[in-house]
Amino acid sequence: MNICVIGTGYVGLVTGACFSDLGNKVVCVDVDKEKIKNLKKGIIPIYEPGLAELVKNSQKKGRISFTTDLKEGVKKSSIIFIAVGTPPRDNGEADLTFVEDVASEIARCMTSYKLIVEKSTVPVETGEWVRHTVKINNKHKVDFDVASNPEFLREGSAIEDFMHPDRVVLGVESKKAKELLSELYRPLNAPIVVTDIKSAEIIKHASNSFLAAKISFINAISNICERAGADVKNVALGMGLDKRIGKSFLNAGAGFGGFCFPKDLAAFIRISEKLGYDFGLLKEVEKINEAQKRLLVKKIEENLWIVKGKTIGILGLSFKPDTDDIRFAPSLDIIGSLVKAGAKLKVFDPQAMKKAKSVLRGVKFCNGPYEAADSADCLVIITEWNEFKELDLKKIKGLLKQPLIIDGRNMYEPAAMKKLGFKYVCMGRSS
Repeated sequence: MNICVIGTGYVGLVTGACFSDLGNKVVCVDVDKEKIKNLKKGIIPIYEPGLAELVKNSQKKGRISFTTDLKEGVKKSSIIFIAVGTPPRDNGEADLTFVEDVASEIARCMTSYKLIVEKSTVPVETGEWVRHTVKINNKHKVDFDVASNPEFLREGSAIEDFMHPDRVVLGVESKKAKELLSELYRPLNAPIVVTDIKSAEIIKHASNSFLAAKISFINAISNICERAGADVKNVALGMGLDKRIGKSFLNAGAGFGGFCFPKDLAAFIRISEKLGYDFGLLKEVEKINEAQKRLLVKKIEENLWIVKGKTIGILGLSFKPDTDDIRFAPSLDIIGSLVKAGAKLKVFDPQAMKKAKSVLRGVKFCNGPYEAADSADCLVIITEWNEFKELDLKKIKGLLKQPLIIDGRNMYEPAAMKKLGFKYVCMGRSS
């Protein structure tokens, strides 16, 4: 099929690359001239395992192209995915300015039938506004459909998630839209949930909010475990083996981050309020998540006594491993608190250093984990990169001023760390 994807962020670029890999002809559109220029050269603006190879392969086969000309993308395509940013406003609501702008421009460019698909995460009722916007700007009076097709991609495993989804959600209002999207996704052999547009829009927010709630729940349990002398890893294992609960998202730690969970959670709270419902449960999920970041800072303060003037090594800046995304990352708030308290910070992340340098001030950026540990009063782990599991801990111990590791992700076994001579402080486990 001929497809246009508007927006080349995490969602748009992965969507375009994967659809082209499946044999479709894809035009990716973005207003960022520099980004498009780089993409044409095969330079990928984000770190996502396997993405660069996928784009390069599709470019060789002539199945993916990049342009700043939206009119070109609309003209060449029958299905148009809107994958632009929906950043949060100060009150938590999603800012849909880009969605409206793109819908207006698509309408003005259309000269034949188009299926316009919401791919960005948007509040319920956005589909109605997109349809209204297209209708009033449809100067050629051509037929069109609007649909919702929310994404469920995890950064770090986005290509795998796209190619092997648990389900594909299609919010449609016509037989033609249903048939087009069903045919597009047929090669994936995944369960397809066909519903109305409003239900599809809510499915996305409800899914992310539920997963965020699951993380905050196990983080709350970790606090109970610490007070009781229990081990949250054992508790999570015992819970997760129950098929009704499942083991995913039951890893206690320093809180969740990223652009999806915090943003979608805040947006769903505001959506509920506008519909006249006080979603108190989700407000508590937010509250617990913020508390976990403060808890890690408190553990650092309790174990260093005086933070001011102390050198602290930080491992992990991205909000999760296998991505360079630092948006809403717990590391930013934690580092901000420590800098404010007068600590000297040495930081390292395998992929997020470039992006971190543009937002973090007053810290030393290191070339590796051992440099971050060298002469530090303690080492703090904030992101659970696999390579941190493989550290030479004896070497780390020799580099630190004192053998103190504060682990916000429970990467090591407390008994083994104690045997190595470390004071090991973690989340919800006896150390």
